Amino acid sequence: MSKPLTDHEKRKQISVRGIDRNVATPRDYYFALAHTVRDHLVGRWIRTQQYYYEKDPKRIHYLSLEFYMGRTLQNTMINLGLQNACDEAIYQLGLDLEELEDIEEDAGLGNGGLGRLAACFLDSMASLGLAAYGYGIRYEFGIFNQKITNGWQVEEADDWLRYGNPWEKARPEYMLPVHFYGRVAHTHEGPKWVDTQVVLAMPYDTPVPGYKNNTVNTMRLWSAKAPNDFNLQEFNVGDYIQAVLDRNLAENISRVLYPNDNFFEGKELRLKQEYFVVAATLQDIIRRFKSSKFGCRDPMRTSFETFHEKVAIQLNDTHPALAIPELMRILLDIERLDWEKAWEITTKTCAYTNHTVLPEALERWPVYMFEKLLPRHLQIIYEINQRHLDRVAALYPGDSDRLRRMSLIEEGDPKRINMAHLCVVGSHAVNGVARIHSDIVKTTVFKDFCDIEPEKFQNKTNGITPRRWLLLCNPGLADIIAEKIGEDFLTDLFQLKKLLDFVNDEMFIRDVAKVKQENKLKFAACLESEYKVKINPESIFDIHVKRIHEYKRQLLNCLHVITLYNRIKKEPNKKFVPRTVMIGGKAAPGYHMAKMIIKLITSVGEVVNHDPVVGDRLKVIFLENYRVSLAEKVIPAADLSQQISTAGTEASGTGNMKFMLNGALTIGTMDGANVEMAEEAGEENLFIFGMRVEDVEAMDKKGYNAREYYERLPELKQAMDQISTGFFSPKEPELFKDVVNMLMNHDRFKVFADYEAYISCQEKVNELYRNPKEWTKKVIRNIAASGKFSSDRTIAEYAREIWGVEPSDVKIPPPNEPRE
Repeated sequence: MSKPLTDHEKRKQISVRGIDRNVATPRDYYFALAHTVRDHLVGRWIRTQQYYYEKDPKRIHYLSLEFYMGRTLQNTMINLGLQNACDEAIYQLGLDLEELEDIEEDAGLGNGGLGRLAACFLDSMASLGLAAYGYGIRYEFGIFNQKITNGWQVEEADDWLRYGNPWEKARPEYMLPVHFYGRVAHTHEGPKWVDTQVVLAMPYDTPVPGYKNNTVNTMRLWSAKAPNDFNLQEFNVGDYIQAVLDRNLAENISRVLYPNDNFFEGKELRLKQEYFVVAATLQDIIRRFKSSKFGCRDPMRTSFETFHEKVAIQLNDTHPALAIPELMRILLDIERLDWEKAWEITTKTCAYTNHTVLPEALERWPVYMFEKLLPRHLQIIYEINQRHLDRVAALYPGDSDRLRRMSLIEEGDPKRINMAHLCVVGSHAVNGVARIHSDIVKTTVFKDFCDIEPEKFQNKTNGITPRRWLLLCNPGLADIIAEKIGEDFLTDLFQLKKLLDFVNDEMFIRDVAKVKQENKLKFAACLESEYKVKINPESIFDIHVKRIHEYKRQLLNCLHVITLYNRIKKEPNKKFVPRTVMIGGKAAPGYHMAKMIIKLITSVGEVVNHDPVVGDRLKVIFLENYRVSLAEKVIPAADLSQQISTAGTEASGTGNMKFMLNGALTIGTMDGANVEMAEEAGEENLFIFGMRVEDVEAMDKKGYNAREYYERLPELKQAMDQISTGFFSPKEPELFKDVVNMLMNHDRFKVFADYEAYISCQEKVNELYRNPKEWTKKVIRNIAASGKFSSDRTIAEYAREIWGVEPSDVKIPPPNEPRE
């Protein structure tokens, strides 16, 4: 008799029918691993929530319509300290952990910076032991997948839940009703919102583990569900089938993420989404407030006196601004508080983070939409506005223009509600996200408000979590840093300053350069399998990844590429520093100019990459479907980070920080957090160029004349002429006429004004890259200076200066240890 088969051989057995019923697929192994890791979370999760119930700390509620989480498996293993054990176990099974990790879908429930910031903040809040909750929407379809077809962006639905999501737990027992439409009835007890349509909000909880502190917080995302009697009430008798089909209308609320970054699209479905998340969340917060122990035997808290001492609500931009009138509605209509008391509680509870000063991004909802959808909230907003304007009028008698500027209601056709003004008036703290942005906020968009309440306005410079953006994505670099300064920097990033002691250490310089080269080779291999492009790993990896937007000036980068190409063609025998220029990012589906910019980049790539004269000295690659999981691969391989927005337009940027921490040098304008990066590292350790905010303002006064630059700068003229005469689109010479017309005649972001400075700054980049040792020394100085840009620092500042809580390094005992 033959010896029994091993498990491995059994798995390989093929069934008689030719269908393989025994072999697990890689996806099966991914899910098995995910569920195993999840099992290690649940004990800590339950214990953390129990700990909060007993200690009853002030709870932080981070409200955001976006949470750009990316993948969860590896991050969970790292924060639980399980990565080595899992690696070993998976290796024993003859499997490759990285291959399994690549099976996981990104949770792409965000557009870019704002949504990714929320994700970093959740990581830091858990790692700092704060009793925090992320509240948002469980979109069935996240940010679209981007395909590039014939050089054009094509969108594809992101069916991320297709195979199920092992990290979420549905909580039907906490389902809550959310009301829409209806009317306001005036009863003897006061106003009542009646005759509404109800949609149910079903919570799905995702655990958020802190870094090795046994804290596991919760991200609660709401999904829309129709009630079972939906459209089957007595006045709607007869068409039962149609009524059941119409349930989709209610459930569409959580169907899809709006794919706009820094742009307001005033659609009713979006307003429904904004109210949906706010209404469900506030009921949840109040339920938890009323039922928590509160150091007494009384099973229910009835007084709201202490609400703001136990509850903080942070509004991530104006998208959840309805939290302000909704909390007022609950306190007035349901809890029967008087206006003054309700308003005091509301303002002390809420705080607002502003993310942009671009006028097209500011939310201004038509009053008629509120009248129809949220009639009671409209009344409350009118009352808030009346009292607000009475106060302003008392301070500035006769200044009617100031009243117009500061009103929550903008007159016009149609009349609109300015949500940013609602947030400023209804919050006790308003913050920008980098020092320069917070200054601009105080002197421009909210100047009138700042004149009255300067103490309300703060700065909280953004940060990134070093767990995902160093340890997870760049273990080689994390290792050589830990060898020199220990591992504590992962929870106290300022310790990276200690690396300055090694800036002249030959061994360390060599190690840093070696890790970068390995990361470049690995990413190059990745690209070759994806794009079938051979790239020169000795070239500068020049990387520009972010959403495509005119203000981010991917066109300026494009003009540099064309200029570089023309220089090589002009002197083909000259020594050039080789470059691989990689540009990636999604364009909002309705943003015509952004889509044309992608087409221009891909068209320039077609010409450059197939020109034998150029060879491997210049390559242009458009990185398809840029997302969190791709960022984790590309950022560690970058030599040069492009952060080239017009000064005064990028509120902060966070990609800039990720590149700095991962050993790339920055070429950038004095905009957003670049200013503070230059301050931390020394301006001489970044490639800073171009107009400052003051120069831009001066140019706005004087008037920007693009043609003047076009006539004066021959290389710029040549590049523009090539674009407009079809050099890059020979089959369709007119293809880029809209781009050319915009750049020449109505470029709000002044691309030509910074062209000359940008080109000469890029020459400095080449010059330094020729001296690898000096380049690497600058890299080390940048890494050493990146400590400020940890989201742990950012969150500690929010905690102390806005939420009134202290971060704690208390380690909750793990589930295997008995509680005291």
